[in-house]
Amino acid sequence: MWLQIRLYLLVALMFGLLYGLIVGVSAALGYSNFIFYAVLSFVMVGIQYLLGPTIVGWAMKVKYVSEQEEPELHRMVAELARAAGIPKPKVGISKLTIPNAFAFGRWQGDGRVCVTEGILRLLKKDELRAVLGHEISHLKHRDMALITLLSVIPMICWYIAWGLMWARGGRDRSGGYTALIGIGAFLLYFITNLLVLYGSRIREYYADLGSVQVGNAPHQLATALYKLVYSNARMPKEALKQGEGLKAFFVNDPSKAWNEIRELKQIDLDMSGTIDADELMALRSKNVRVGVSDKLMEIFSTHPNMLKRIKQLSTLTAG
Repeated sequence: MWLQIRLYLLVALMFGLLYGLIVGVSAALGYSNFIFYAVLSFVMVGIQYLLGPTIVGWAMKVKYVSEQEEPELHRMVAELARAAGIPKPKVGISKLTIPNAFAFGRWQGDGRVCVTEGILRLLKKDELRAVLGHEISHLKHRDMALITLLSVIPMICWYIAWGLMWARGGRDRSGGYTALIGIGAFLLYFITNLLVLYGSRIREYYADLGSVQVGNAPHQLATALYKLVYSNARMPKEALKQGEGLKAFFVNDPSKAWNEIRELKQIDLDMSGTIDADELMALRSKNVRVGVSDKLMEIFSTHPNMLKRIKQLSTLTAG
């Protein structure tokens, strides 16, 4: 419930900031200028929203597979979708070697859940099921639509800032307001981008909770995340670059793996390469320490700090 409240508060804050910008632009230039930038932004994001699944599928080298080709994968996805109360999504396998998984689609009925060839070789069945539950939860929560909606606001701020500060050279044409509104729009562009990233991190926590709610044990998802971090850290840079532009879709951020390894060593007490139920339970009463640099890195990331994320999993109970 608290995760939902935070998302609702975030949406309210973002649109509150947008309203403040509308008032400022209206005072300086009139409504017509704002409407132009707003319409342009919504058109561009709308095109991105409609073409997004095709672009993601192409960029991730996805091949959609039938039940005859991958019966076990289809069975798990069907069971999880049924438990989540959504239509069964299309199932795909990505040719990327990076071990990971992702979900996307315009709406629930257009959902697609994909895994890379690397993750199929890395995880055990229960661990893979926990990851698929996470991705199914993204579809249930309509995360793509939410992030698309929020991303309109920074785009509007950017166009207004550009129009007032650069295109017009910041010249004072409306009683001293023009340059000031342009600077304010640029600051709002920066702030709202950070808020979109914050929303992305919330949705990862929310999807972790969703995976547990459809019956996956928290320690299975924790182990899957742990294995993904170690495996991603061992990947050559060339392989990591394949998914660089679309890493927000992944269950974890491969580019942060090296930094996360150092933190996660304090969880795997028996150095078995997994996080069992007892180790996760021990983490529940343990204070985790995240360095200042890692906290700063998290602010500019689409994914939560992994140590904090697994700590949060320790507080959950399978549904």
